[in-house]
Amino acid sequence: MPPASPQFDAALGIIAELRAAGFEAYLAGGCVRDLLLAREPKDYDVATSATPDVVLRLFPRTFAVGAHFGVVLVATSGACGAANLNGGAEAAGAHGATLAPPQVVTEVATFRSDGAYSDGRHPDAVRYTQSAVIDHVGGVADLDAGVVRAIGRPELRFEEDHLRMLRAVRFAARFGFELEQGTAAAIRRLAPKTAAVSRERVRDELTKMLTEGQALRAFELLDDTGLLLQVLPEIARMKGVAQPPQYHPEGDVWVHTLGLLAQLEPGCPLTLAWGALLHDVGKPPTFRQAPDRIRFDGHVEVGVAMSAEICRRFRFSNDETRQILSLVENHMRFADAQRMKASTLKRFFRLENFPKHLALHRMDCMAGSGNLDHWNFVRQQYEATPEEAVRPQRLITGRELIAAGYKPGVEFKQMLRLAEDAQLEGLIATPEQALSLIQTRFPTM
Repeated sequence: MPPASPQFDAALGIIAELRAAGFEAYLAGGCVRDLLLAREPKDYDVATSATPDVVLRLFPRTFAVGAHFGVVLVATSGACGAANLNGGAEAAGAHGATLAPPQVVTEVATFRSDGAYSDGRHPDAVRYTQSAVIDHVGGVADLDAGVVRAIGRPELRFEEDHLRMLRAVRFAARFGFELEQGTAAAIRRLAPKTAAVSRERVRDELTKMLTEGQALRAFELLDDTGLLLQVLPEIARMKGVAQPPQYHPEGDVWVHTLGLLAQLEPGCPLTLAWGALLHDVGKPPTFRQAPDRIRFDGHVEVGVAMSAEICRRFRFSNDETRQILSLVENHMRFADAQRMKASTLKRFFRLENFPKHLALHRMDCMAGSGNLDHWNFVRQQYEATPEEAVRPQRLITGRELIAAGYKPGVEFKQMLRLAEDAQLEGLIATPEQALSLIQTRFPTM
Protein backbone atom coordinates (compact mmCIF):
# COMPACT_ATOMS: atom_id res chain seq x y z
CA MET A 1 0.00 0.00 0.00
CA PRO A 2 1.49 3.40 -0.98
CA PRO A 3 1.83 6.16 1.60
CA ALA A 4 -1.29 8.23 2.07
CA SER A 5 -1.47 11.21 -0.27
CA PRO A 6 -4.22 13.47 -1.66
CA GLN A 7 -3.49 12.12 -5.16
CA PHE A 8 -3.90 8.48 -4.08
CA ASP A 9 -7.03 9.23 -2.08
CA ALA A 10 -8.54 11.14 -5.02
CA ALA A 11 -7.88 8.26 -7.43
CA LEU A 12 -9.39 5.69 -5.05
CA GLY A 13 -12.43 7.91 -4.55
CA ILE A 14 -12.95 8.19 -8.31
CA ILE A 15 -12.57 4.42 -8.72
CA ALA A 16 -15.11 3.80 -5.94
CA GLU A 17 -17.65 6.14 -7.49
CA LEU A 18 -17.24 4.62 -10.96
CA ARG A 19 -17.65 1.10 -9.58
CA ALA A 20 -20.68 2.16 -7.55
CA ALA A 21 -22.22 3.35 -10.81
CA GLY A 22 -21.69 -0.09 -12.34
CA PHE A 23 -18.48 0.48 -14.31
CA GLU A 24 -15.07 -1.16 -14.15
CA ALA A 25 -12.29 1.12 -12.93
CA TYR A 26 -8.63 0.55 -12.05
CA LEU A 27 -5.43 2.36 -11.35
CA ALA A 28 -3.48 2.33 -14.62
CA GLY A 29 -0.23 3.30 -16.26
CA GLY A 30 2.92 4.55 -14.62
CA CYS A 31 1.51 4.58 -11.10
CA VAL A 32 0.99 0.81 -11.26
CA ARG A 33 4.54 0.32 -12.47
CA ASP A 34 5.90 2.52 -9.68
CA LEU A 35 3.86 0.72 -7.04
CA LEU A 36 5.16 -2.65 -8.24
CA LEU A 37 8.69 -1.25 -8.03
CA ALA A 38 8.02 0.05 -4.49
CA ARG A 39 8.38 3.64 -5.66
CA GLU A 40 6.06 6.49 -4.76
CA PRO A 41 4.16 7.57 -7.90
CA LYS A 42 4.13 11.21 -8.90
CA ASP A 43 0.47 10.93 -9.84
CA TYR A 44 -2.28 8.37 -10.28
CA ASP A 45 -4.27 7.67 -13.46
CA VAL A 46 -7.55 5.80 -13.67
CA ALA A 47 -8.79 3.55 -16.51
CA THR A 48 -12.50 2.75 -16.75
CA SER A 49 -15.15 1.17 -18.91
CA ALA A 50 -17.24 4.35 -18.55
CA THR A 51 -17.16 6.45 -21.73
CA PRO A 52 -16.12 10.11 -21.52
CA ASP A 53 -19.69 11.43 -21.68
CA VAL A 54 -20.56 9.26 -18.69
CA VAL A 55 -17.52 10.48 -16.73
CA LEU A 56 -18.44 14.08 -17.57
CA ARG A 57 -21.95 13.57 -16.19
CA LEU A 58 -20.91 11.52 -13.17
CA PHE A 59 -18.45 13.99 -11.62
CA PRO A 60 -19.27 17.62 -10.84
CA ARG A 61 -15.89 19.07 -11.86
CA THR A 62 -14.44 17.78 -15.08
CA PHE A 63 -12.20 19.06 -17.86
CA ALA A 64 -12.81 17.46 -21.24
CA VAL A 65 -9.33 18.28 -22.50
CA GLY A 66 -8.90 14.91 -24.22
CA ALA A 67 -12.39 13.49 -24.48
CA HIS A 68 -11.93 12.87 -28.22
CA PHE A 69 -9.23 10.37 -27.26
CA GLY A 70 -11.09 9.02 -24.27
CA VAL A 71 -9.43 11.18 -21.59
CA VAL A 72 -11.21 13.36 -19.03
CA LEU A 73 -9.63 15.22 -16.12
CA VAL A 74 -11.59 14.93 -12.89
CA ALA A 75 -10.98 17.62 -10.26
CA THR A 76 -11.64 16.90 -6.60
CA SER A 77 -11.53 19.36 -3.74
CA GLY A 78 -12.89 19.83 -0.26
CA ALA A 79 -16.08 21.43 -1.60
CA CYS A 80 -17.10 20.08 -4.98
CA GLY A 81 -19.77 22.23 -6.55
CA ALA A 82 -22.27 21.21 -9.19
CA ALA A 83 -20.56 22.99 -12.06
CA ASN A 84 -19.38 20.78 -14.94
CA LEU A 85 -16.40 22.32 -16.69
CA ASN A 86 -16.67 20.13 -19.77
CA GLY A 87 -15.93 23.06 -22.01
CA GLY A 88 -12.19 22.61 -21.39
CA ALA A 89 -9.79 25.47 -20.72
CA GLU A 90 -12.17 28.19 -21.98
CA ALA A 91 -14.94 27.03 -19.71
CA ALA A 92 -12.53 26.82 -16.83
CA GLY A 93 -11.59 30.42 -17.43
CA ALA A 94 -15.21 31.50 -17.74
CA HIS A 95 -16.29 29.87 -14.51
CA GLY A 96 -13.04 29.99 -12.57
CA ALA A 97 -14.13 33.01 -10.55
CA THR A 98 -16.99 31.11 -8.97
CA LEU A 99 -15.18 27.86 -8.15
CA ALA A 100 -12.71 27.03 -5.44
CA PRO A 101 -9.36 25.89 -6.93
CA PRO A 102 -9.28 22.07 -7.17
CA GLN A 103 -6.87 20.33 -4.86
CA VAL A 104 -6.23 17.34 -7.10
CA VAL A 105 -6.77 16.65 -10.80
CA THR A 106 -6.86 12.99 -11.87
CA GLU A 107 -6.70 11.73 -15.46
CA VAL A 108 -9.52 9.27 -16.20
CA ALA A 109 -9.19 7.32 -19.47
CA THR A 110 -11.76 5.05 -21.07
CA PHE A 111 -10.68 1.55 -22.12
CA ARG A 112 -10.00 1.85 -25.83
CA SER A 113 -8.30 0.44 -28.88
CA ASP A 114 -6.62 2.90 -31.22
CA GLY A 115 -6.70 3.23 -34.97
CA ALA A 116 -3.73 4.33 -37.06
CA TYR A 117 -1.48 7.21 -36.02
CA SER A 118 -1.10 9.20 -39.24
CA ASP A 119 0.59 12.17 -37.59
CA GLY A 120 3.01 10.13 -35.50
CA ARG A 121 1.39 11.30 -32.28
CA HIS A 122 -2.43 11.05 -32.14
CA PRO A 123 -4.67 8.12 -33.11
CA ASP A 124 -6.88 8.81 -36.13
CA ALA A 125 -9.75 7.10 -34.32
CA VAL A 126 -10.42 5.34 -31.04
CA ARG A 127 -12.85 2.54 -30.20
CA TYR A 128 -14.06 2.17 -26.65
CA THR A 129 -14.30 -1.30 -25.15
CA GLN A 130 -16.15 -2.61 -22.14
CA SER A 131 -13.39 -4.63 -20.52
CA ALA A 132 -9.75 -4.41 -19.47
CA VAL A 133 -7.20 -7.20 -19.52
CA ILE A 134 -4.80 -6.77 -16.63
CA ASP A 135 -1.13 -7.27 -17.64
CA HIS A 136 -1.86 -9.03 -20.89
CA VAL A 137 1.61 -8.14 -22.19
CA GLY A 138 3.74 -9.61 -19.40
CA GLY A 139 4.59 -6.25 -17.87
CA VAL A 140 5.12 -7.62 -14.36
CA ALA A 141 7.63 -10.15 -15.66
CA ASP A 142 9.51 -7.39 -17.49
CA LEU A 143 9.56 -5.29 -14.31
CA ASP A 144 11.01 -8.25 -12.43
CA ALA A 145 13.60 -8.75 -15.16
CA GLY A 146 14.44 -5.04 -15.40
CA VAL A 147 13.48 -4.71 -19.07
CA VAL A 148 11.81 -1.92 -21.06
CA ARG A 149 9.89 -3.49 -23.93
CA ALA A 150 7.58 -1.97 -26.54
CA ILE A 151 4.18 -3.63 -26.66
CA GLY A 152 3.72 -5.79 -29.76
CA ARG A 153 5.84 -4.82 -32.74
CA PRO A 154 8.22 -2.03 -31.62
CA GLU A 155 8.26 -0.44 -35.08
CA LEU A 156 4.50 0.05 -34.98
CA ARG A 157 4.56 1.54 -31.50
CA PHE A 158 7.31 3.99 -32.46
CA GLU A 159 5.62 4.87 -35.76
CA GLU A 160 2.48 5.75 -33.77
CA ASP A 161 4.39 8.25 -31.63
CA HIS A 162 8.05 8.90 -32.41
CA LEU A 163 8.62 10.42 -28.98
CA ARG A 164 8.20 6.95 -27.48
CA MET A 165 11.78 6.18 -28.52
CA LEU A 166 13.07 8.91 -26.21
CA ARG A 167 10.66 7.86 -23.49
CA ALA A 168 11.92 4.27 -23.69
CA VAL A 169 15.45 5.52 -23.09
CA ARG A 170 14.32 7.73 -20.22
CA PHE A 171 12.45 4.95 -18.47
CA ALA A 172 15.34 2.52 -18.89
CA ALA A 173 17.71 5.08 -17.37
CA ARG A 174 15.36 6.12 -14.57
CA PHE A 175 14.77 2.58 -13.33
CA GLY A 176 18.18 1.14 -14.15
CA PHE A 177 16.60 -1.20 -16.71
CA GLU A 178 17.85 -2.50 -20.05
CA LEU A 179 16.17 -1.94 -23.38
CA GLU A 180 14.78 -5.19 -24.74
CA GLN A 181 16.84 -6.26 -27.76
CA GLY A 182 14.08 -5.88 -30.34
CA THR A 183 12.99 -2.57 -28.86
CA ALA A 184 16.54 -1.20 -28.97
CA ALA A 185 17.02 -2.41 -32.55
CA ALA A 186 13.81 -0.68 -33.64
CA ILE A 187 14.95 2.58 -32.04
CA ARG A 188 18.24 2.39 -33.93
CA ARG A 189 16.39 1.92 -37.22
CA LEU A 190 13.80 4.63 -36.59
CA ALA A 191 15.89 7.21 -34.69
CA PRO A 192 15.80 9.72 -37.61
CA LYS A 193 11.99 9.83 -37.22
CA THR A 194 12.47 11.99 -34.12
CA ALA A 195 13.05 14.90 -36.48
CA ALA A 196 9.27 15.02 -36.93
CA VAL A 197 8.62 15.46 -33.19
CA SER A 198 8.08 18.99 -31.92
CA ARG A 199 11.24 20.42 -30.40
CA GLU A 200 9.34 21.29 -27.22
CA ARG A 201 8.41 17.65 -26.63
CA VAL A 202 11.99 16.54 -27.29
CA ARG A 203 13.28 19.27 -24.95
CA ASP A 204 10.98 18.13 -22.17
CA GLU A 205 12.10 14.50 -22.49
CA LEU A 206 15.78 15.49 -22.49
CA THR A 207 15.23 17.76 -19.49
CA LYS A 208 13.64 14.89 -17.57
CA MET A 209 16.60 12.67 -18.46
CA LEU A 210 18.95 15.32 -17.13
CA THR A 211 17.06 15.98 -13.90
CA GLU A 212 15.78 12.57 -12.78
CA GLY A 213 19.10 11.50 -11.28
CA GLN A 214 20.25 9.11 -14.02
CA ALA A 215 21.56 11.53 -16.64
CA LEU A 216 24.76 9.56 -17.27
CA ARG A 217 22.90 6.35 -18.11
CA ALA A 218 20.32 8.23 -20.17
CA PHE A 219 22.94 9.83 -22.40
CA GLU A 220 24.85 6.59 -22.78
CA LEU A 221 21.62 5.01 -24.03
CA LEU A 222 20.89 7.96 -26.29
CA ASP A 223 24.30 7.46 -27.84
CA ASP A 224 23.97 3.68 -28.10
CA THR A 225 20.58 3.89 -29.84
CA GLY A 226 21.60 6.61 -32.31
CA LEU A 227 19.14 9.09 -30.83
CA LEU A 228 21.85 11.45 -29.57
CA LEU A 229 23.08 12.16 -33.09
CA GLN A 230 19.53 12.99 -34.13
CA VAL A 231 18.45 15.25 -31.27
CA LEU A 232 21.77 16.73 -30.06
CA PRO A 233 24.42 16.31 -32.77
CA GLU A 234 26.57 18.94 -31.06
CA ILE A 235 26.95 16.64 -28.05
CA ALA A 236 27.56 13.57 -30.22
CA ARG A 237 30.52 15.39 -31.81
CA MET A 238 32.28 15.47 -28.43
CA LYS A 239 33.17 11.80 -28.83
CA GLY A 240 36.82 11.26 -29.67
CA VAL A 241 37.82 14.92 -29.14
CA ALA A 242 40.99 14.57 -27.07
CA GLN A 243 41.91 16.89 -24.18
CA PRO A 244 45.27 17.74 -22.59
CA PRO A 245 45.93 14.86 -20.17
CA GLN A 246 47.58 17.11 -17.59
CA TYR A 247 44.22 18.81 -17.05
CA HIS A 248 41.86 16.06 -18.11
CA PRO A 249 43.20 12.63 -17.20
CA GLU A 250 39.68 11.22 -17.55
CA GLY A 251 39.72 11.32 -21.34
CA ASP A 252 37.98 13.08 -24.20
CA VAL A 253 35.31 15.78 -24.10
CA TRP A 254 32.51 13.21 -24.24
CA VAL A 255 33.87 11.25 -21.27
CA HIS A 256 34.38 14.50 -19.35
CA THR A 257 30.81 15.64 -20.04
CA LEU A 258 29.43 12.30 -18.92
CA GLY A 259 31.40 12.81 -15.70
CA LEU A 260 29.41 15.98 -15.06
CA LEU A 261 26.11 14.33 -15.90
CA ALA A 262 26.88 11.57 -13.38
CA GLN A 263 26.88 14.22 -10.64
CA LEU A 264 23.47 15.74 -11.44
CA GLU A 265 21.14 15.00 -8.56
CA PRO A 266 17.42 14.18 -8.85
CA GLY A 267 15.40 17.37 -9.02
CA CYS A 268 18.35 19.61 -9.88
CA PRO A 269 17.46 22.88 -11.67
CA LEU A 270 17.05 22.38 -15.40
CA THR A 271 19.29 25.37 -16.12
CA LEU A 272 22.15 23.81 -14.13
CA ALA A 273 21.60 20.47 -15.86
CA TRP A 274 21.68 21.98 -19.33
CA GLY A 275 24.64 24.17 -18.34
CA ALA A 276 26.53 21.02 -17.34
CA LEU A 277 25.65 19.35 -20.63
CA LEU A 278 26.62 22.34 -22.79
CA HIS A 279 29.53 23.87 -20.88
CA ASP A 280 32.15 22.43 -23.27
CA VAL A 281 30.03 22.25 -26.41
CA GLY A 282 32.43 24.72 -28.05
CA LYS A 283 35.45 22.43 -27.73
CA PRO A 284 34.97 20.14 -30.77
CA PRO A 285 34.98 23.00 -33.33
CA THR A 286 37.91 24.77 -31.63
CA PHE A 287 40.20 21.75 -31.13
CA ARG A 288 43.82 22.53 -32.02
CA GLN A 289 46.99 20.51 -31.51
CA ALA A 290 49.51 23.21 -30.56
CA PRO A 291 53.25 22.50 -30.21
CA ASP A 292 53.00 22.49 -26.43
CA ARG A 293 49.61 20.84 -25.88
CA ILE A 294 46.03 20.49 -27.08
CA ARG A 295 44.22 23.80 -27.04
CA PHE A 296 40.64 25.01 -27.47
CA ASP A 297 41.12 28.68 -28.29
CA GLY A 298 37.89 30.64 -27.89
CA HIS A 299 35.84 27.59 -26.96
CA VAL A 300 33.82 29.57 -24.42
CA GLU A 301 32.67 32.18 -26.93
CA VAL A 302 31.95 29.52 -29.55
CA GLY A 303 30.16 27.45 -26.92
CA VAL A 304 27.93 30.37 -25.94
CA ALA A 305 26.91 30.89 -29.58
CA MET A 306 26.23 27.17 -30.05
CA SER A 307 24.28 26.97 -26.79
CA ALA A 308 22.19 29.96 -27.83
CA GLU A 309 21.26 28.15 -31.03
CA ILE A 310 20.39 24.96 -29.11
CA CYS A 311 18.23 26.92 -26.67
CA ARG A 312 16.49 28.62 -29.59
CA ARG A 313 15.97 25.30 -31.35
CA PHE A 314 14.39 23.75 -28.26
CA ARG A 315 12.40 26.89 -27.50
CA PHE A 316 13.62 27.49 -23.97
CA SER A 317 12.18 30.56 -22.32
CA ASN A 318 14.19 33.77 -22.35
CA ASP A 319 14.89 33.39 -18.64
CA GLU A 320 16.06 29.79 -18.99
CA THR A 321 18.21 30.68 -22.00
CA ARG A 322 19.84 33.56 -20.15
CA GLN A 323 20.76 31.37 -17.19
CA ILE A 324 22.09 28.50 -19.32
CA LEU A 325 24.22 30.83 -21.45
CA SER A 326 25.58 32.54 -18.34
CA LEU A 327 26.75 29.18 -16.96
CA VAL A 328 28.50 28.35 -20.22
CA GLU A 329 30.01 31.82 -20.56
CA ASN A 330 31.45 32.01 -17.05
CA HIS A 331 32.55 28.45 -16.30
CA MET A 332 36.24 29.18 -16.99
CA ARG A 333 36.45 32.33 -14.85
CA PHE A 334 37.11 30.40 -11.64
CA ALA A 335 40.68 29.73 -12.79
CA ASP A 336 41.41 33.47 -12.55
CA ALA A 337 39.60 34.09 -9.26
CA GLN A 338 42.65 34.12 -7.00
CA ARG A 339 44.24 36.81 -9.19
CA MET A 340 41.12 38.97 -9.41
CA LYS A 341 40.92 42.39 -7.80
CA ALA A 342 38.37 42.60 -5.03
CA SER A 343 36.06 44.64 -7.29
CA THR A 344 36.24 42.06 -10.08
CA LEU A 345 35.59 39.19 -7.68
CA LYS A 346 32.57 40.96 -6.17
CA ARG A 347 31.17 41.59 -9.63
CA PHE A 348 31.69 37.89 -10.32
CA PHE A 349 29.53 37.17 -7.27
CA ARG A 350 26.78 39.34 -8.78
CA LEU A 351 26.07 36.76 -11.46
CA GLU A 352 22.47 35.59 -11.30
CA ASN A 353 22.08 32.47 -9.13
CA PHE A 354 25.79 32.39 -8.33
CA PRO A 355 25.49 29.13 -6.34
CA LYS A 356 24.68 27.43 -9.66
CA HIS A 357 28.00 28.66 -11.02
CA LEU A 358 29.72 27.22 -7.97
CA ALA A 359 27.91 23.92 -8.45
CA LEU A 360 28.85 23.71 -12.12
CA HIS A 361 32.51 24.47 -11.43
CA ARG A 362 32.68 21.82 -8.74
CA MET A 363 31.24 19.23 -11.10
CA ASP A 364 33.65 20.37 -13.79
CA CYS A 365 36.60 19.85 -11.45
CA MET A 366 35.40 16.50 -10.14
CA ALA A 367 34.90 15.22 -13.69
CA GLY A 368 38.51 16.17 -14.49
CA SER A 369 41.58 16.49 -12.33
CA GLY A 370 39.63 16.61 -9.06
CA ASN A 371 41.51 19.75 -7.98
CA LEU A 372 39.11 21.97 -6.02
CA ASP A 373 41.53 24.78 -5.11
CA HIS A 374 39.75 27.43 -7.22
CA TRP A 375 36.33 26.25 -6.10
CA ASN A 376 37.28 26.31 -2.42
CA PHE A 377 38.73 29.81 -2.72
CA VAL A 378 35.70 31.25 -4.49
CA ARG A 379 33.22 29.48 -2.22
CA GLN A 380 34.95 30.72 0.92
CA GLN A 381 35.14 34.28 -0.39
CA TYR A 382 31.53 34.20 -1.53
CA GLU A 383 30.25 32.92 1.79
CA ALA A 384 32.38 35.42 3.74
CA THR A 385 31.32 38.48 1.73
CA PRO A 386 28.03 40.04 2.87
CA GLU A 387 25.48 41.06 0.27
CA GLU A 388 25.88 44.76 1.12
CA ALA A 389 29.56 44.50 0.24
CA VAL A 390 28.78 42.85 -3.10
CA ARG A 391 26.07 45.36 -4.04
CA PRO A 392 26.73 48.47 -1.96
CA GLN A 393 24.63 51.59 -2.40
CA ARG A 394 26.25 53.85 -5.01
CA LEU A 395 28.25 56.73 -3.61
CA ILE A 396 27.66 58.93 -6.65
CA THR A 397 25.32 59.09 -9.64
CA GLY A 398 25.10 60.99 -12.89
CA ARG A 399 23.00 63.65 -11.20
CA GLU A 400 25.86 64.54 -8.85
CA LEU A 401 28.28 64.61 -11.77
CA ILE A 402 26.10 67.12 -13.60
CA ALA A 403 25.84 69.23 -10.46
CA ALA A 404 29.64 69.18 -10.27
CA GLY A 405 29.89 70.67 -13.76
CA TYR A 406 30.23 67.59 -15.98
CA LYS A 407 28.26 67.38 -19.22
CA PRO A 408 26.45 64.08 -19.83
CA GLY A 409 28.31 61.90 -22.30
CA VAL A 410 30.02 58.60 -22.96
CA GLU A 411 32.56 59.24 -20.22
CA PHE A 412 29.88 59.15 -17.53
CA LYS A 413 29.95 55.35 -17.55
CA GLN A 414 33.72 55.32 -17.08
CA MET A 415 33.48 57.83 -14.23
CA LEU A 416 30.83 55.87 -12.37
CA ARG A 417 32.72 52.62 -12.94
CA LEU A 418 35.89 54.20 -11.52
CA ALA A 419 34.05 55.25 -8.37
CA GLU A 420 32.32 51.90 -7.94
CA ASP A 421 35.58 49.98 -8.40
CA ALA A 422 37.24 52.07 -5.71
CA GLN A 423 34.25 51.56 -3.43
CA LEU A 424 34.34 47.78 -3.94
CA GLU A 425 38.07 47.79 -3.30
CA GLY A 426 37.49 49.61 0.00
CA LEU A 427 39.48 52.66 -1.10
CA ILE A 428 36.63 55.15 -0.74
CA ALA A 429 33.54 55.22 1.45
CA THR A 430 31.83 58.61 1.03
CA PRO A 431 30.26 60.61 -1.82
CA GLU A 432 32.87 63.32 -1.32
CA GLN A 433 35.68 60.83 -1.81
CA ALA A 434 33.99 59.45 -4.93
CA LEU A 435 33.67 62.90 -6.49
CA SER A 436 37.25 63.81 -5.58
CA LEU A 437 38.53 60.62 -7.23
CA ILE A 438 36.58 61.33 -10.41
CA GLN A 439 37.76 64.95 -10.53
CA THR A 440 41.34 63.75 -10.25
CA ARG A 441 41.02 61.37 -13.18
CA PHE A 442 38.54 63.41 -15.22
CA PRO A 443 39.17 67.12 -14.62
CA THR A 444 36.35 69.40 -15.74
CA MET A 445 37.05 71.71 -18.69
